[in-house]
Amino acid sequence: MTASERAAAHLISSLDTGSGMGTSRATSPGGDWRQPNGSMDGNLVDKESRSRPRTFPYFQYLPYKTEGEAAREDSLSTCLEHLYIAVSAGDFAPGAVHWTREIRGWLSLKFDLPRSTRVRLIKLYYELALAPGLDYVVAERFASMFMILTKRKHYLRPGKDLTLDWRPLYREMKLFVLPPDSSGTASAPSMKRNPRTLTKMATFAQHYFDPQDIPAMFDEFLPYFSTSFSETGYVVAGLLNLLLPTNPASKDRPDLLPQQFIPAFFHLWSLVNRSRMFDVYFIDIFSRLARDYLPAEHVPFSQHGIFMAEQSSLIFTAILRLLEIPVGQATSPYSDTVDMGAGLGLLLDRDQRKHPVPHHIARWIVMSLSPACLDDPNSVLAKLEGLIQGVETFFHPSNSGGWTKTLSQLVFYLADFFVMRWNRERSGEMEVQEDRRLNDALKRRFVLCLRDVIFMGIFAKSGTAINYSLSTLQSLAYLEPNLILPGALQRIYPAMQGLVEVHRTISSIRALHMLSKIMARTKGYRCHVTTVLGLALPGIDANDLEKTLHTLSYFQGVCYTVPFHDLTKEKKERNADQRMDGTETPTEGADADTGLAMRWITEQVERLENARGDIEIDYNQELSDEEEAMILRSSTTGLSEFLLSFLGRVFTLLENLPDASRVRSGSPEENVVNTLPAAFTPLLSALSPELFDVALDKIANFITNHVIHQARDAMAFICNALVKINPEKSLKRILPHLLDGIRTEIGDNGAGSTRTTGSEVLPRDRGLVWNISLLSMCVVHVGDAVLQWKDELFDIAQYMQQNCRGIPTVHVSNFIHHLLLNLTVTYTIDYSIYEPEELEVGLTTESWGRIVDPHKLNIKWHTPSTEEIDFAVKLFEFHADSAIKQLAALTGPDPPIKRDGTGKDWSDEVSRNLVLLRLLVSGISVLFDSRYDQAGDTPAPDADSDADAMDTEGTDDDAGLGEAEDEEVKPTFRYEAGYPLKRDDANYKIVHELRNRVGETLHLVHKFLIDKQEDDVLCFNSLYNAYKCWFIDVGLERSAHVLDRVTRLLRADVHPFKFSGLRKEYPRPLLVRRANVYHLQRLRHNATLRPKTELDKQLLLDLAESSVSLYTEIRRTSQSANESAVKCILGARPLVIPPLLEALTKAIAANDYPRIKGAMFSLLFGSLAKTIGRDWRFTPTMIKAFIEVTGADKPSIQKLAGNATFQIMDMGKASERMVILDKEATEAISYAIDQSEEKNVQSKITKRKNYIMSKRSRIEARKAELSKELVDVCRTSHWKKVSRTAAIIVNLGMRFDSIASEELIELVTKGAIDPHPHLRALFAQALVTLFSVVQTRAVTAHSYEKYLLGEEEAPGKIMVPIKTDDPSWTREHLDSFAKPDAKYYVDAEYPGWLVWNKTMPAYLPNAPPLSYDDVETGVREKIGKLLDRHWFSIFFAYLKQEPRDTTADRFRMSNAVMLSHSFDLVFAGLAQTTFEEIKELTQTVYGDGSDKHQHRATSEIMGALLMTATGLKPEQREEVWEYCFPVVRGVFKDGLTPENSSYWTSFLHVVLQDKDPRRSWPLVDWLASFRLDMESSAAFKESSKIHLLQQCISDVGWHFQLEKPILEDFLKHIDHPYKSVREAMGQTIASIYRTRYHESYKNVDTLIKAQKEASTLGIRPYEPTEEFSATIKDVFERLEVWRKERPAGQQTPSSYTSGGKTVLLWLNSTLSSYECTQLVKFFPEVFTEQLLHMMDIKEDPELQSLAYHVYRHLPNIPHRQGEDSEFIAALIRIGRTATSWHQRLRILINIQVIYFRRLFLMSEQQQQELFDCVSAMLGDVQYEVRMGAAATLSGMIRCSPHGMRERMISSLKNKFESMLVKNPLPKRRGAPGTPTPEQNKLVLTRHAAVLGLGALVQAFPYMSPPPLWLPEVLAMLARKAAADPGIVGKSVKSILAEFKKTRQDTWHVDVKAFEQEQLEDLEGVLWKSYFA
Repeated sequence: MTASERAAAHLISSLDTGSGMGTSRATSPGGDWRQPNGSMDGNLVDKESRSRPRTFPYFQYLPYKTEGEAAREDSLSTCLEHLYIAVSAGDFAPGAVHWTREIRGWLSLKFDLPRSTRVRLIKLYYELALAPGLDYVVAERFASMFMILTKRKHYLRPGKDLTLDWRPLYREMKLFVLPPDSSGTASAPSMKRNPRTLTKMATFAQHYFDPQDIPAMFDEFLPYFSTSFSETGYVVAGLLNLLLPTNPASKDRPDLLPQQFIPAFFHLWSLVNRSRMFDVYFIDIFSRLARDYLPAEHVPFSQHGIFMAEQSSLIFTAILRLLEIPVGQATSPYSDTVDMGAGLGLLLDRDQRKHPVPHHIARWIVMSLSPACLDDPNSVLAKLEGLIQGVETFFHPSNSGGWTKTLSQLVFYLADFFVMRWNRERSGEMEVQEDRRLNDALKRRFVLCLRDVIFMGIFAKSGTAINYSLSTLQSLAYLEPNLILPGALQRIYPAMQGLVEVHRTISSIRALHMLSKIMARTKGYRCHVTTVLGLALPGIDANDLEKTLHTLSYFQGVCYTVPFHDLTKEKKERNADQRMDGTETPTEGADADTGLAMRWITEQVERLENARGDIEIDYNQELSDEEEAMILRSSTTGLSEFLLSFLGRVFTLLENLPDASRVRSGSPEENVVNTLPAAFTPLLSALSPELFDVALDKIANFITNHVIHQARDAMAFICNALVKINPEKSLKRILPHLLDGIRTEIGDNGAGSTRTTGSEVLPRDRGLVWNISLLSMCVVHVGDAVLQWKDELFDIAQYMQQNCRGIPTVHVSNFIHHLLLNLTVTYTIDYSIYEPEELEVGLTTESWGRIVDPHKLNIKWHTPSTEEIDFAVKLFEFHADSAIKQLAALTGPDPPIKRDGTGKDWSDEVSRNLVLLRLLVSGISVLFDSRYDQAGDTPAPDADSDADAMDTEGTDDDAGLGEAEDEEVKPTFRYEAGYPLKRDDANYKIVHELRNRVGETLHLVHKFLIDKQEDDVLCFNSLYNAYKCWFIDVGLERSAHVLDRVTRLLRADVHPFKFSGLRKEYPRPLLVRRANVYHLQRLRHNATLRPKTELDKQLLLDLAESSVSLYTEIRRTSQSANESAVKCILGARPLVIPPLLEALTKAIAANDYPRIKGAMFSLLFGSLAKTIGRDWRFTPTMIKAFIEVTGADKPSIQKLAGNATFQIMDMGKASERMVILDKEATEAISYAIDQSEEKNVQSKITKRKNYIMSKRSRIEARKAELSKELVDVCRTSHWKKVSRTAAIIVNLGMRFDSIASEELIELVTKGAIDPHPHLRALFAQALVTLFSVVQTRAVTAHSYEKYLLGEEEAPGKIMVPIKTDDPSWTREHLDSFAKPDAKYYVDAEYPGWLVWNKTMPAYLPNAPPLSYDDVETGVREKIGKLLDRHWFSIFFAYLKQEPRDTTADRFRMSNAVMLSHSFDLVFAGLAQTTFEEIKELTQTVYGDGSDKHQHRATSEIMGALLMTATGLKPEQREEVWEYCFPVVRGVFKDGLTPENSSYWTSFLHVVLQDKDPRRSWPLVDWLASFRLDMESSAAFKESSKIHLLQQCISDVGWHFQLEKPILEDFLKHIDHPYKSVREAMGQTIASIYRTRYHESYKNVDTLIKAQKEASTLGIRPYEPTEEFSATIKDVFERLEVWRKERPAGQQTPSSYTSGGKTVLLWLNSTLSSYECTQLVKFFPEVFTEQLLHMMDIKEDPELQSLAYHVYRHLPNIPHRQGEDSEFIAALIRIGRTATSWHQRLRILINIQVIYFRRLFLMSEQQQQELFDCVSAMLGDVQYEVRMGAAATLSGMIRCSPHGMRERMISSLKNKFESMLVKNPLPKRRGAPGTPTPEQNKLVLTRHAAVLGLGALVQAFPYMSPPPLWLPEVLAMLARKAAADPGIVGKSVKSILAEFKKTRQDTWHVDVKAFEQEQLEDLEGVLWKSYFA
């Protein structure tokens, strides 16, 4: 089968299964997406490109014959061949980049890439994007191509078609985020890469990683996991999220079933509690697992999806946390301090904007649904219902906050995923087995679950929330119209009748817009459409433009799906033959007018109004088809009335539009003007012929009788719409009026007779302009009907050109422009919703909302006929000729209008003619052929010329420094796009010659203006705009951005019709427009570069000349023209750069600021900069000029230069020397080359390679030369100039091979002690760079290749094998850290924390020094020569200078690093100074240590010395420590002050971080020997030492083994009297316990198996040890004793208050960290009561607030399921029995929070107990507790799931009502006195009952209408208790008032819920008649 036959087979098979009239229209057309012809034999598979045929046959609908499959494949193989050559030759940019762009172009034309080719290309680009050594800018290009090729999932099946290797991607990521295995300072070369690109690539590639690799990934990642230093924990989670394949592995690997490793994931998750990032990571992973395992049949699937019950409860709990909904007084469930430890883990985060969290959540939920969910009360579906009901009130508009967006997104994604899954399962695109498929019952429950919150959401306050909610509404209505539409209409009718606020009306109109498609297709609801349309009419309102916009869009949406035909009048003939059989019914005539429909609608609206709650109407049951059709027909009789009033309203709107001040300002007026035509086109095309005549008549009359200047454009668009729909009829009605009008205005009223100033149109000219504007819009894009009027149109154009002056002339030229476009362009002229045949037969009720099959369109195109082209050429010729003549005359020696400098007449005339020329050129641009100048008729450049396309880059003319000509040398491919002329036509010649004449004229005008009128901005602007069009409008009117505009408009119109999982179910007019866009895309593709002619050169140079004009306006215009022009002419850039550079150098010399700015802008801020950077003929000049600019004394220029610095620095970077690529990937695409070509291609590759090598070496030589020159500049110049230069030099001068030149080394080293601070910093940085290049070279064994691959060999590094089977190995490993001497040092923190790898990296104590080769040693010696005592003394002196700003006042790491490098040279004996001298200098720096700056300098020097010490010979190291340690110890002992302690803390961090503690043993040992000195009164000294100790512990982490004595000491003295000491102690104790935990499994398999066996959630981490539990209990027992000892009310601190604070600080630190769960088991017994006691101590507010803070943490700590029962029991016990009412009140705080946080984890019984407890507390003796209990109760009811809520309400309601009734108030009698205890008790009981009922009422503040039981509760309160005296009556009143207040918005609905007498009862209480 050939390609075309195969395509035909596709089409035929899709026609058979397409939806004819009879089949249901619910499934998408286009047949089955698997091979429809069933011919899946082997040889075809390879050629197939898609697993599913295209929905829209692009090529078939074009009005010309397209190239065949063969031609396309041919171009593709040419591209591939060149790509192969470029990659093999190492020509990445421009070579490979250029061919990549070509392939992208090929794909964008919707050509199909064969599957095998796609696979090869993906592998190649994956390889290229990650190739070590490739320039990162180029690599980004390849990465984006990789993403384009893998973007759509349905092209390739993972595993079957394509498997990618995850290791290359991981290798790149590792460089960023994981600690290197060696201590070399080498950073890989690709450090400049953007990590964001890698994470994006991972998102695309992850789909294709091999699931068989999962174990390998675990082995690779998990050993890095550690929370001792939490960064690596985050990194591992991030890597798992980005790289772990979630596709199902094959059936024969049961060890890879998800439940094998999911428990381990839950375990990792629970290792880092209270972290938002971890929650996001794991929900993301799980949601993808759920999606990909849904179709896998061999994986068990239950009501929880592939998860287990406990797992799903846990995930739902995390979801509830992620929504961050505020509860009571609870703090956030997350702790900020935890995520601050993420460090580099942040780089692995997905882009939050593209992957929002609600998206993962929704994906997990929807992909886990299946029919199994329906019956189980614990299934995913039931939990989803619980979740939505729990947070329901947060959707209400009055309750908005930070959660609003997240919640609306969540609901949106839920609905979206559901619809997508539903549609794809129906179309067979997702192959899901039957028992997992979504079914109707599931769908119904899903929609009901989201329904209520969505009806609240569409009226939200935030715009984003409304947008999300409306889309959700549309998806839900699509799923279940009968459930959603009645509720929507119920809300919409009152809103449209103006009964509620405006914003509700706007939301309702928008909702109608989203629902229009569904309403028009659903039986019964269609009958509402015309009524609602009528109700929406008042929305068109000049006073509220936003409403007008939405109303117009709504009408537009309706018109795309509903024909405006009066169905009662449609042809009845086709029913005539059926009438004969006697079934004629007498009701035939009943639908002749609107009566029937009106009656029916009125009934329905009443029914909706009276319905309580949410109503469901199923018209399929209620109405028979005939009845419904009659009602529908009857309703269409009202359409004519609608049309008339619609036009009336639009005219009123136009008359009242305010003046549009500026064009394109984005003002609402302007939006309305733009929306009108968009609404009118579909509206007019939907009208039946009779109605169209009515509309035409109304509009035509309006035009003739009105001139409304500000509505000119809108009216013109409306006329255009009329003429488009029915050209003959409309032109005949409108044109004569307009033509007469124009002649009258000009002839009789003298309009346009003189020039006008400014841009305002004079009142005199307004009529003329009105007529011309309408005329010009009537003749554009309307097809060939204008030919009947061609003489009149030609005459009027000539007449106006002769008689007009001033502003109207622009409109005249515009008219000619439009006429030309209309005649010459190919476009669609087809706007009908139906195919012509159907309209012939007549429409019926069937036609409403019908969706067309994209395969069966017959599109009407307009293609220019010969007659049209002749007319166009005649018009063009006539006007161009006269304009050229006039310009010649005006610029001649004797112009017809004098240039006398006063009047502007001359300028007006010139610019008028230039505008005319510009518009003529762009109007006829389609007739210009971009290949006009290429000789003869050889359209096939492929064969011979192509062989030399590579050789155009000759080496003779430019010494091979540049890109010859330009990047885009090679010929591009052209495809047929319906070009109307032949080469040998007369017209072809005329058009092109005229274009050249125009170009020459423009050049003459340019010369003239520059000589004579150089300040004439007006003329210059018109001139350069004309230049721009002349250059770019060839083959397509590019200057108007046609393609972008049309595409944008189409995208906006399609949006309401998009549904996930459906393909292009759009109304017919939109499909037609899609075809038109495709035609434009082809044109755009053809409008490529053209070779330059002499004329082009001339004009380009003109533009360059004016780009540096003195006048800003002129500069701007010509720069933009220049930018556009160089993009279409080959080799234009190298042509314009030299004159611009020359201008820049001249301007700098002359200090000519405007010209400097012009040149800088043109050269550096456009597309020229790239060419300059690549072309070393220009670069040196550019760089030198740039440095000179620094001298210019003007802020704006300095700002420019500042912005460009980075670009200039980039020009100096080293070119690629070596790129490491996998050969196979490249060879895979060589199949595109013919066998015969093989030799030829190989020779090309060699030739190209040599050329590139020689060019590269030449360029590098130039760079070295330049850097020498610049070094000289630096020696003598002003500091500002030097600072610019220095930055550039470093990039230019440092290379891997030669490192740096002698001059550069000297400059940098001396510069580091330059007196100027800014320069000093710059050079110091450069010096560090220099050192690190040397070191990197040494570590990578001096090999560039190893450097690229990141293979480092640090001296003394060994891999220690792990004795995994030895159970005491971990203990021994840790014990070794407690002794000073070591066999080897373990610097890394992670080995063995979670799991042991096979080996771990370690270092020998006495490592041999690095070996340096000659180059490196040479550099070190040169630097050493300059480092003498003088150098160090100056440097040290600068160190202790006071920093310039406070931010720099800290330990500066950069100084320490630089010094450590310099000391390295000192110890190596290469420097001109000795360690002894350094010691002396250091002493002088420290001086007496009185000043903080001395401390800062000393700490930096000490840090540097100790950093250097690690790599020295043993005796030198001893020497360093012997000198440093006493100094440091002295400072630590007595020298610390609050001012300097931060420097020393940083010093400690620098010395210890990521290093084995035994390397700094003296320090660690001394710090660990600290003991509290209870006698000392120096609080600061003590606390600062503890802080240093804590820093030491957290840096060393779990390797710190000296903690025992410290803990004992601290715990003994927890009641230390000083606050600062207590704080330090508390945090240190927490740090010690935090770093004690580790898991140390012997290998990854053991870890995973252990978790699997433990439980579905893995093992619970952080179980407290015996020892720890004992300690905690002991501490709290001591506190209890002290509490008893403390006399009540004691003001002074006591042991109890001091000890309490220490403990609280420790707990606070632990609870807000990830190991908080280790304290869970102490909550109920140990903590809760003690905390409550502490909160009662009023005398010590600090203690109170700390205790409160810790107490609020408790309910936020994640407990496992079942772990919470004791805690809850304790809360209940205290709440009921505590003696202090404060304690009872505070218990309520936590009850509410824990209830909400654990909604999915608590048992029913626990929930019941909590309810009982709270409702009992309503009767508390203390008023505050009662009120608290009421608030808590209503909160708990509100967030309970539905079933539980109903049960609770009914039981509580009965309980409280009976309390009220049984305890009546006694009659008043006797004298007033103190109330008796009985009376008190009675009041309490009644108050409890009132509050209880009040809590029920307030639990539903927003439910509208209120629940059924609510009115009687309110009435009862009013009757029975409102008259109570005192507190009870007051509570009743406040409850009733609050109820009314929250109901303001919806009162008109809610009032119906009450009976009349209930309302009267309520009125009695709130004496105002509120409730009427």
